[in-house]
Amino acid sequence: MKKSKVSSLIAMLIVGIMILSGCSSKESQANNTSDEKIYRIGISQLTEHPALDDARKGFEDGLKELGVNAEIDYQNAQGDISNTVSIAQKFVKDKVDLIYAIATPAAQSAKQATKDTPILFSAVTDPVKSEIVADWKNVGGNITGTSDMAPTASQLKMFKEIDPSIKTIGILYNTSEANSEIQIEEVKKLAPAEGLEVITVGISNVNELPQAIDSLLNKVDAVYNLSDNLIASSVELVSKKLIENKMISVSAEETQVKGGLLVTNGLSYYELGKQTASMAKEILVDKKEVSNIPVEVAEKTVTTVNIKTLEALGLDRNMPLFKDAVKTGE
Repeated sequence: MKKSKVSSLIAMLIVGIMILSGCSSKESQANNTSDEKIYRIGISQLTEHPALDDARKGFEDGLKELGVNAEIDYQNAQGDISNTVSIAQKFVKDKVDLIYAIATPAAQSAKQATKDTPILFSAVTDPVKSEIVADWKNVGGNITGTSDMAPTASQLKMFKEIDPSIKTIGILYNTSEANSEIQIEEVKKLAPAEGLEVITVGISNVNELPQAIDSLLNKVDAVYNLSDNLIASSVELVSKKLIENKMISVSAEETQVKGGLLVTNGLSYYELGKQTASMAKEILVDKKEVSNIPVEVAEKTVTTVNIKTLEALGLDRNMPLFKDAVKTGE
């Protein structure tokens, strides 16, 4: 009889342990599922060129560093705005967790495609003037992101620091890119304070670029390159022409300096992408409302000079502007 009672007690203990182990196992599985959730992110990129590629790579690397597990669906619109519309619609249909739109047209198309799916943008100069958000601080919807607005005033000062005789600067731009129009407006507003006149030449496709460069170089003392996607995609052609004509150039961002332009005090698109990845974590993991996340600008800028271009132009690398700059092209 005693043996029977002991056996019963042992059996009950074993059953209890098994039940507790089962609960613990289920709880552990639930925790693992939560920690290891894979988020589906659609990336819509307007076109391929170093700046936008860097914004994408920085975003992807940033997600990994932050421990955000993401399945990326990368789509490139090849510079065709109608493709950005199709891409955005596809992402909405596929029910991705978040859309990352790189460049203004991609962001505009994503906004038109959905009012529910969270959207982050990057490489957009002025999201308010581009009608992507209602306000820089109070975005008022399902879209926010990072702006690539350049420190235009400090960049314009560089012309006189390099050569005080410069009076006229030229700008090449894509007539169908709203971002470029916004930047030109800013340059024209600030240039007189630096004793500079601005001449612009617009093009609608890359085939017009060689003739446009020749036309511009006959009228100006130096060239200022915007963060214009069409011009940026042909920066090597532009820089080659400028060097041949011994023409000083200042760029709005660093990848164009790596591509052969002379100098910038500009942002890193790679770092901007990483900054946007932090916003993605806030939305996906921390469950923060998109409408409560203000648009951000680059956290820092860096002066970068292309040494090969500097030497080709016969400039002194010990000039104060160049001396402490980050060197590329060596």
